[in-house]
Parts: sequence; structure tokens; C-alpha cells
Amino acid sequence: MLHAFVLIDAEPSRIAALCEELSGTDGITEVFSVAGGVADLIAIVRVRHHDDLVEVVTRRIATLPGIESTTTLVAFKAYSRHDLEAIWDLGPA
Repeated sequence: MLHAFVLIDAEPSRIAALCEELSGTDGITEVFSVAGGVADLIAIVRVRHHDDLVEVVTRRIATLPGIESTTTLVAFKAYSRHDLEAIWDLGPA
């Protein structure tokens, strides 16, 4: 599984609508409206292949009205406290 974080700059008047549109897009598992000056939205993309990532970012995200620019960060490896705790869970004592 390939994980990527897409930082999205958007027209302010389209942010709420874009959250709805993006959250219903295949390959996008979560969308966050964020503050801090780096981006307006962050979309979490989870796909099986790099070609799928290209499809999601260039055809499903970047072409939406109101998207001004995107920056895609591809994860090398995913870490989760839930996953780490499960490794050591031996079940009921």
C-alpha cells in the first residue's frame, strides 16, 4: 500500500466544497482543512501502485475547480501506535 499526503492550496471560497468533493474521491481516505500557512487542505491518499497515485493527484485532485496548486509527499513507511501496540499484544494474560 502506497501512502501519500497531498498539500492543497485552494481558493478560499471553494474550501468547504472541495472537502466534500475530495472526501468522496476514490483513493482519498481522509481530507483535512488546516491552518498554518503551508496549505489549505491535506488529502490522505492510499493506493496500491504509483500509477494509481498519479491518477488520483493529476486527474482527480488537480483538475477540480478551485485547486490552485498541490504538493505531494510520498511516505516511505507508515508507523502507527496502534500497529506497534498490536505487535506486542499477546492476548489476555
